[in-house]
Amino acid sequence: MVSQMAQTVGFRFPLIGKVSGEENRGGLVKLSDLKQRVKMRLVGLTGGIASGKSTVSSMFKHDKISVVDADVIGRDALKKGSGGYKKVVAAFGPDILQDDGHVDRLKLGRIVFSDAAKRQLLNRLLAPYISSGIFLEILKLWIKGHKVIVLDIPLLFEAKLDKWTKPIVVVWVDPETQLRRLMERDNSTEEDARNRINAQMSLDLKRSRADIVIDNTGSLRDLQERFNEVLPLVKRPLTWTEFWLSRDGALSALLGVIVGVLVVKKTF
Repeated sequence: MVSQMAQTVGFRFPLIGKVSGEENRGGLVKLSDLKQRVKMRLVGLTGGIASGKSTVSSMFKHDKISVVDADVIGRDALKKGSGGYKKVVAAFGPDILQDDGHVDRLKLGRIVFSDAAKRQLLNRLLAPYISSGIFLEILKLWIKGHKVIVLDIPLLFEAKLDKWTKPIVVVWVDPETQLRRLMERDNSTEEDARNRINAQMSLDLKRSRADIVIDNTGSLRDLQERFNEVLPLVKRPLTWTEFWLSRDGALSALLGVIVGVLVVKKTF
């Protein structure tokens, strides 16, 4: 049954272990202590623009699985008056602002998607705010006892966060479908759409580095069916390593230490 599901959806086994593939340069978010401090099961969810990743993210939420959305955290990092806002406005000038003083995200997007150097600059400016935001959201969920958390991060591989997540789920579409959907969604020109797609790592490369690939070239119903096949693997029981690094595991270990101390005291 599992092998049939693997062929249908595109699973790569084993689900526990190192992902092979060349490591990308650059990065948006650095969480070097993430795994040691708050690890339970961190599921990496990524894809490309207009691939359907956000739809899959919503499906996880619908099934009561906690999702940390890097896009939401990124938007918060650009809120008027925030530290990220001040740095970005200082670097890109007041022309990126709307009349009400908020950042015009569409205008800023056109600037950075057509200029790699400016895109890298924006990433560097926002990296501390996004990384700390992701870390804090994971920590809050860990404290609440959540054992499985999905990290919805468009730049999962580029940010080198793939090393902290397992399994990695990539939502994939073919290039023609991706271009058509993006143009329809944003009512953009083909040139603008291609610039935005080419600014990201290709979906084919992401697919080659994934543990689970969800092909979203079909209908919404097709996507739901593939998601339903993936869900049991994401929700499967924690391994012992994952359990001991979860909140319940930490509490169990603490309880064991306390009991051990009491026994020793009683004995001696």
